[in-house]
Amino acid sequence: MVIGYARWQQVFFYEIHEGDEDIGTAVLLAHERRFEPLEFFALVKKARALLVDSFEEDSLSEAIASELARTAGFIHVTDDLLVASVNVDVTEEGTFLVSEEAGDRSVFLSRDDDIEN
Repeated sequence: MVIGYARWQQVFFYEIHEGDEDIGTAVLLAHERRFEPLEFFALVKKARALLVDSFEEDSLSEAIASELARTAGFIHVTDDLLVASVNVDVTEEGTFLVSEEAGDRSVFLSRDDDIEN
């Protein structure tokens, strides 16, 4: 008997950030194609040149990510695409599933909930 396997589609991730690490803005992009770093850099520089003087997003990095999503098939990974968020801690009390809707953060599950480990 021959068993067929579906090919796993790879996804590659790219980051654009501005400012220093403490107060800067970083955005994440995904693409099914693996771009060489210099090729990705060229795409970012091209988008930056188009947007640097005028953009509607909160930051230049977000504007560039949106432009690359529109023109080059990237997925701009935003909170809208977030499926789950889990806070982890060395304590049980600090480990829980959270939800972020309309700017409010809510705890869905706490350590007292009956969940299999």
